[in-house]
Amino acid sequence: MLQRSKVIIKPVLLLFISFFIFITGCKKGGTSDPDPGSISFGYSSLMVNGAFSGFDYKGINRTPIVKIAFSSSVDQTSFTGSVAINDKNMSPVTLIFSTEKNDSILVIKTANQLLPLSKYSLNVYTGLKSKAGGSLLSPITVNLTTAIDSTNKFATISNDALLELIQKQTFSYFWDFGHPVSGMARERNSSGDVVTTGGTGFGIMAIPVAIERNFISRTDGLLRIQKMVDFLTTKAVRFHGAYSHWINGSTGAVVPFSTQDNGADLVETSYLMMGLLTARQYFDGTAPNEAKLRDDINKLWNDVEWDWFRRDGGNVLYWHWSSNYGWAMNMPIRGWNECLITYVLAASSTIHGVPKTVYDSGFANNGAMKNNNNYLGIELPLGPAFGGPLFFEHYSFMGINPKGLTDTYADYWKQVVNHSKINYEYCKANSKGYYGYSDLCWGLTASDIKDGYTASSPTNDVGVIAPTAAISSLPYTPTESMKAIGFFYYQLGDKIWGSYGFKDAFDLNGIWFADSYLAIDQGPQIVMIENYRTGLLWKLFMGCPEIKIGMKNLGFQSPNL
Repeated sequence: MLQRSKVIIKPVLLLFISFFIFITGCKKGGTSDPDPGSISFGYSSLMVNGAFSGFDYKGINRTPIVKIAFSSSVDQTSFTGSVAINDKNMSPVTLIFSTEKNDSILVIKTANQLLPLSKYSLNVYTGLKSKAGGSLLSPITVNLTTAIDSTNKFATISNDALLELIQKQTFSYFWDFGHPVSGMARERNSSGDVVTTGGTGFGIMAIPVAIERNFISRTDGLLRIQKMVDFLTTKAVRFHGAYSHWINGSTGAVVPFSTQDNGADLVETSYLMMGLLTARQYFDGTAPNEAKLRDDINKLWNDVEWDWFRRDGGNVLYWHWSSNYGWAMNMPIRGWNECLITYVLAASSTIHGVPKTVYDSGFANNGAMKNNNNYLGIELPLGPAFGGPLFFEHYSFMGINPKGLTDTYADYWKQVVNHSKINYEYCKANSKGYYGYSDLCWGLTASDIKDGYTASSPTNDVGVIAPTAAISSLPYTPTESMKAIGFFYYQLGDKIWGSYGFKDAFDLNGIWFADSYLAIDQGPQIVMIENYRTGLLWKLFMGCPEIKIGMKNLGFQSPNL
């Protein structure tokens, strides 16, 4: 038994000794002289551009200097094949090696500049030898991510010219890429025949902007809207006057959003009706074609049975109904969120209107939508903690003017401004340490993310910025939004600016840029920029006689009613 114990103890002791050498060799900033006679060795410190921050470095310059100190003098002839920097495709970068302190510090430089906003991996393998012929105890991997290229990608123009450029380029999504049969807005740039009800409403609101900005003629704008109205009247399937979320742009058939969501979507329908009523107010001429458009829009508007969506007379509106599944989705529409417009329209209908009790009990949830807490030193009247995604303050307020708007529950200008400022301050503070977040780069809302889609907010922050968030908040945070717009265009324009304006989203921390454009993210940019510049869409929608009466009946007060 004694002999057996000796056999067991011996390798354990050797393992302990080796582990002790490795641990002591890995201490950051070790100052002991190198031992050229060590059989095995480890590293004692790591510096990238003179600083240590673990093994992940973001925002580094394009010619970094990496210094790795070892517990033994290293053999320079073993560098090749044992030390490498590779890009994300595993292509090697040409390196320049040198040493310091009796060859115990390896200095690594790149022969050429690295690419901006790119990921690289520095690897030191166990094939690295000491002068005594020992091997590196454990491999080293250091992640390097280069900073953005801060040079302007486009010539500098005035802020007003930049805003107009964004409006014009983004409008192309709805105009040039509109569905050839229905004229409606495709859900996204890869949707084929799938058009979106709510996104189409946003696109319709963009048409008066395009006419006023001389992007298109009044005649062409009217013809496009009439084409959509004809399709919605004769081909698109309706459920008690409401439309589905997605529609086949050629046939008018429902394209299910999910298995049970294959019928009416009242919220998407409300965005469509907001757009149509805005167009009705804009095309106010005496010409027969403008009178016909108004009549056709009124027919669609009056056909929506808002009161039926109370689900047997209840004091809340329901989001979905299906011919196959009935009320199975079971989603009451409660605030605070993007659905204020749904209740305003329901209360404004002269045929299928709902009373104030439905708004108070349903959307306001008997006052439960109030918040009134402070976040980052800013009071938030309504909604979840930190406000939620910014589209809460965009979709309804493309038509509803929040300036001076109040009711029992909130001052709505304070709500939209403070929610936007909380979002801005959160990104500026960058508590999660995401590379890129700053006072120039902010805006969390629903958008594409890598391999998916999410409603980003301070409480659901995955490191993805959506340009539409800051851009569509321009009326609320003009200074902060304009700085972000300049950053998106001038600094990141080579990555996110394309044929239909800004692409949907990006992640500077993970180095990801969307290739997508979404109707519900493109439309608010055009409309809210215009509301900032002239208030055009606010004037048109708030000018609807039914809206004035309906909002007053709900208890709203505003100089615009």
